[in-house]
Amino acid sequence: MRRIAARPLTFAAAVVLPLLFTNFARAQDRDVAGARDYPGIGRFGGSIITGYQTKDFDAVKLQTAPFKDGKATDARTVEGRVTRIAYRTGPGPSILEVSRNFENQLSKAGFEPLLACNTDDCGGIPFTENIDVLPIPAMWIDGFDFRYVAAHKRDGNVDTYATVLTSKNNDAITAQLIVAVVGAMDNKMVDAAAMAKGLGDKGHIALYGIYFDTDKATLKAESAPTLGEMAKLLNSQPTLNVYIVGHTDNQGSYDHNMTLSRQRAEAVAAALATSYKIARGRMKTAGLGFLAPVGSNATEEGRALNRRVELVEP
Repeated sequence: MRRIAARPLTFAAAVVLPLLFTNFARAQDRDVAGARDYPGIGRFGGSIITGYQTKDFDAVKLQTAPFKDGKATDARTVEGRVTRIAYRTGPGPSILEVSRNFENQLSKAGFEPLLACNTDDCGGIPFTENIDVLPIPAMWIDGFDFRYVAAHKRDGNVDTYATVLTSKNNDAITAQLIVAVVGAMDNKMVDAAAMAKGLGDKGHIALYGIYFDTDKATLKAESAPTLGEMAKLLNSQPTLNVYIVGHTDNQGSYDHNMTLSRQRAEAVAAALATSYKIARGRMKTAGLGFLAPVGSNATEEGRALNRRVELVEP
């Protein structure tokens, strides 16, 4: 068996990981929940989305020149709004065909190529260890058989970078598109004083410093500062009771989003009760899904505004 992953593997991993991906691929016959194509680029015909992640602010490591002597010659890290999408295409097309289709779409969308290379030209396995790749089973990369493309466009004062990584697992072609819109991080920290003012002025306040992975209700560690400020507010006003209300964008079904938004609100209340000793009886939870948007769900910017947790005073 030839070595088929980008990183050195034990014998057991070299056997188990390809089987894991293959079994996952056989079981999956539709896009992962909440996934969608990137506007203006789309997908190769017959593909399904196996991995999807969008972040209002994140960093992406990309290469804009081939490796030399096993080392990067033009590595870049860009920060901003990042979307990562992994696809799997059934037997038939080649790596080059799938990649070329993405390259043509990027060109039509106004991107200029920075780098287009195949396995050996790129730098082989060391190259794959220094680019951004979604984990198995979302994305599979064969370190001995891949194509990589990096591109850039400038629209006014906005820089956008895109990469396409195309590889193969058995007869399936795997492809990953990453689009990073460069920009500064919005200040989403709302302190206890601002929360108190929002409740006093409007009876509610939106909190954007509460973070979850896409389509999940598990709080991320980055939520701690905002949770701490919520606890500070509740501790400073011992008689204050609040509703914690979860909101989503409109991606996915009504029932799914109603459940997800409620579960996210419950996760916040549970964290405040467990980690900050706020009496659970002071916090009621609810989920409104996408029924109370504050932005247009037709745009990524609007959807980002709609994904939030709100504090509401009864």
